[in-house]
Amino acid sequence: MNNSAFTFQTLHPDTIMDALFEHGIRVDSGLTPLNSYENRVYQFQDEDRRRFVVKFYRPERWTADQILEEHQFALQLVNDEVPVAAPVAFNGQTLLNHQGFYFAVFPSVGGRQFEADNIDQMEAVGRYLGR
Repeated sequence: MNNSAFTFQTLHPDTIMDALFEHGIRVDSGLTPLNSYENRVYQFQDEDRRRFVVKFYRPERWTADQILEEHQFALQLVNDEVPVAAPVAFNGQTLLNHQGFYFAVFPSVGGRQFEADNIDQMEAVGRYLGR
């Protein structure tokens, strides 16, 4: 295992909170881990009671350009009125870095799992794809 991969395995809540604080976000309620196979993802609430999700990307899995391409795609979908959670920009940047870890902050939005046998959901997906 290389050094950066090992470091990622020991990513601690204090490091995450420091990264958020560095960008002006004060965590008010604890970091709740969310399911993610590749990355470290946490939901939290800031001192203004807004909910966010922070995503720390696995080192050496993706390049900054690949992550930024994903961010640009999400922002374009929002611009096209497709309801997705796009990354929040800090000083014009959606991809942030703390101690060598790439991370991004997203608004926390509610949702439901897609049901392929639900005709109403299929129609909604068709409308969004048609845009």
